[in-house]
Amino acid sequence: MHSTQAQNQGGLVRHGLLVLPFAVVFLLFQILPMIWVIINSLYVEEEEVWGFDNYLEIFADPFFMQSFSNSLWLSFWSSLVGLVIASFAAESLNKVPGRVRDWMVSFTNMTSNFSGVPLAFAFIIILGFNGAITLLLKDLGLIEKFNVYGIEGLFLIYTYFQIPLGILLLFPAFTALKPEWEEAARTMGASRFDYWRRVAVPVLAPALLGTFTIQYANAMGAYASAYALTVGNYNLVTIRIGQLVVGDIFFQPNLAAALSVLLIVILAFVVAVYRWLLRRSYHVA
Repeated sequence: MHSTQAQNQGGLVRHGLLVLPFAVVFLLFQILPMIWVIINSLYVEEEEVWGFDNYLEIFADPFFMQSFSNSLWLSFWSSLVGLVIASFAAESLNKVPGRVRDWMVSFTNMTSNFSGVPLAFAFIIILGFNGAITLLLKDLGLIEKFNVYGIEGLFLIYTYFQIPLGILLLFPAFTALKPEWEEAARTMGASRFDYWRRVAVPVLAPALLGTFTIQYANAMGAYASAYALTVGNYNLVTIRIGQLVVGDIFFQPNLAAALSVLLIVILAFVVAVYRWLLRRSYHVA
């Protein structure tokens, strides 16, 4: 018995040593920077005092509050539309033959990494004022004007990079749906809509909620694509943080730290709501 306990303790020590590099990296690049941001958000550089003045300035400034409302709106709707499109795509991908499916999964994995400045440049080429698709749609009389550098372009570019991410996250969940379940539902007189409403969607609910949460966090933290497309002229939280950190005129890193803390709080709230909905979905199931 003593030898078994010694072996178990030795195994725990070895496993702990294997996890140690990850723990060190997580501490250096996640925990310590977050602590630094929280501490610096409480320091008011102009008055050289500690307090909540940075937060009070943010809540009192309509410009900062607009940046939060714009980011929340853009993140929610792009995540929702991206989730719907990714759900249909993942279901369709689950029906295609094996070799084609593997090729499509690889292609989706590649496109999920196509973001940032290259993605913004691609959208400018095809949907800018003189973009190829914009000129074609104008010639066909389908649109009169389209501003890719405003909210319309941001919505499209955010939705675009949400779709591959959603497909990769949802595809394993759709493969878990067994064809026998639909056949059994059809045998009992259920329509295809009844099967999806009463069987498939409840089973997929945890994956759908988790995917939406990840997409929402991904959109809230996006910076490079939005900045490259709008040159920082559209009011988003991440753009405000970037300009306060690197701005030559309005250099206020402590105020940027306060904005970052509020962004962390929003994302933590979204994750908490997801966990609550996840427990309810399991309870209902």
